[in-house]
Amino acid sequence: MTGAPGGAGGARYIATAPALADLIAELRRAKRIGVDTEAASFHRYRDRIYLVQVSSPTETALIDPLAIADLAPVGALLANPHIEKVFHDADYDLRVLDRDYGFRAVHLFDTRIAAQLAGEPAIGLAALLEKYAGIKLDKEHQKADWSLRPLPAAMLAYAAADTHHLLTLRDALEQRLRTLGRFSWAAEEFKQLESLRWTGLAPGVDEDGYLRIKGAKALPPRSLAALRELYRWRERVAEKEDKAPFRIVGNDALVGVSRALPGTQADLGHIRELPSSLARRHGDALLDAVARAKRLREEELPRPERSVRPLKDPGFDARLERLKAVRNRIALELEMDAGVLAGRTTLEAVVRSRPADRAALEQIPALRRWQIDVLGDAMLEALR
Repeated sequence: MTGAPGGAGGARYIATAPALADLIAELRRAKRIGVDTEAASFHRYRDRIYLVQVSSPTETALIDPLAIADLAPVGALLANPHIEKVFHDADYDLRVLDRDYGFRAVHLFDTRIAAQLAGEPAIGLAALLEKYAGIKLDKEHQKADWSLRPLPAAMLAYAAADTHHLLTLRDALEQRLRTLGRFSWAAEEFKQLESLRWTGLAPGVDEDGYLRIKGAKALPPRSLAALRELYRWRERVAEKEDKAPFRIVGNDALVGVSRALPGTQADLGHIRELPSSLARRHGDALLDAVARAKRLREEELPRPERSVRPLKDPGFDARLERLKAVRNRIALELEMDAGVLAGRTTLEAVVRSRPADRAALEQIPALRRWQIDVLGDAMLEALR
């Protein structure tokens, strides 16, 4: 099967092991390739990679992981140190490639990071391609369901375009970074990407997920127990139907039901956050979950422990503000986002370490070498 993405020059659809082997053999001869993945967390409970896009300077291919059982050749390609892999915003792609396949990518270039370091105000792929290559991307399928089979031609075209133009953008951004004298900054950041691993929980094992719902910790214990029951019910339904949990009932509705502790169908009708259609569809299940919470004894109610904040150094805030002022001034001079130059957590790590010289700065794991070169002297002066 071959898609014909508009403006992408045609893309090969790879759905068999022999076709994949042929493609990888060709890609191994390339100096660099563009890579992207498509998942379906917006639609499915069991998220996974549903499509892998790769582009060399001469062609684009779409690899179907649902049709090919063994993607080891893709993993070997990503691990090849002689081929540069170009992503846009590689963080999530690299994490899900690790989660789903245990793949490790090396020799990376991330056009989003490159754009940030170049001081670009808009760092989305569509905005960058329009600015640097005069190409307008159609983002209509950004939240599409990539688990669908067969994939419509328009979605294939969208997927192909994401990597087809990536190498052109990469070259333009490298030239911009070299002009600014910042390519070494980017190279250091790209190297850091190689250590990214999946750190999230698999679906169905996050027993305390209800505590992370906005508004949960403001609920009294009985209502919090109801939210826990409702959350677990929603997870079971979402898993059974293989739908993203919010597609069953949204978080706001769960919190609203938990706060109201309804006892009847009529009570459900008075809950502002709960659409009437969901009250009709899931009313019995919602009331059952609330009833289970109401039957719990006081000692069985959830009472999350409040984390105790460590005592803060009395001079911490003042030193942090001095560092922020220095960081903001230099970011303005460099015409780049202050948070890209050094984020708050990085500044806090410096304040906690109280470095006295450059050697001490180099011992702070949160600091990159390029940040020390750009900010080091000014930070040390601000901390004296």
